[in-house]
Amino acid sequence: MEFKNLLVKKEEGVAVVTVNREKALNALNAETIMELQVFFRSHWEDKDLRCVVITGAGEKAFVAGADITELAKLNVMGAVETAMHGQYLMKSIENFPCPVIAAVNGFALGGGCELAMACDIRLASEKAKMGQPEINLGIIPGYGGTQRLARLVGRGKAKELIFTGDIIDAREAYRIGLVDEVFAPEQLLEKALELARKIAAKAPLAMGSAKELINRGLDVNLSAGCEMEKVHFGTVFSTQDAKEGLAAFVEKRKAVFKGE
Repeated sequence: MEFKNLLVKKEEGVAVVTVNREKALNALNAETIMELQVFFRSHWEDKDLRCVVITGAGEKAFVAGADITELAKLNVMGAVETAMHGQYLMKSIENFPCPVIAAVNGFALGGGCELAMACDIRLASEKAKMGQPEINLGIIPGYGGTQRLARLVGRGKAKELIFTGDIIDAREAYRIGLVDEVFAPEQLLEKALELARKIAAKAPLAMGSAKELINRGLDVNLSAGCEMEKVHFGTVFSTQDAKEGLAAFVEKRKAVFKGE
């Protein structure tokens, strides 16, 4: 599949999706959002895909934000529709059957920060800068930023970042829990791929089940979450992958998971 604004490379069960609008600091215009939606929708049932890495082209930006030139032309209904498309993309990433890793190689502001937060794991370059500076434009985050940021860093810190529009560096993002690890710029993509390959070698049905449970469990109480886990545990136990994994352990060999 050919994209105008994305570069996609897939091998050994891992897809690297690069937002390729370097001159625009990889800003998320409507066309790029649509192309990302197409990628995730078209790979939803791809059993050969075990992990996705998202990054940005060049050395300056992961995704510097939404495309401000487009936003400036919107009326109220256009703004609601734009938020709807952006939120649909973020939900698609968050609910995608296999894990998605953000390799944050530079500016991740506004929509770019929201894109990173929709991913399961966030790795950052030491040069990364993150934030939700929409307040400086007289607007607010629209792609889920007010919701996911509070869930990741806590209500107070999320309010501080959104109310001030401050941009923080990678070390501060790591300190508050916005990113999971920080690497030298030249190491970032390889570290992300190393993690992606490790994930890709695991049982994909169990992986998808665990991802769903963690995501859904945040919206219910502990008792309800454990009830969901009990059902999923039984369901996963019925798979061929579970039989293979348990047999491999007993036989002291490496398991080969097929997603069945």
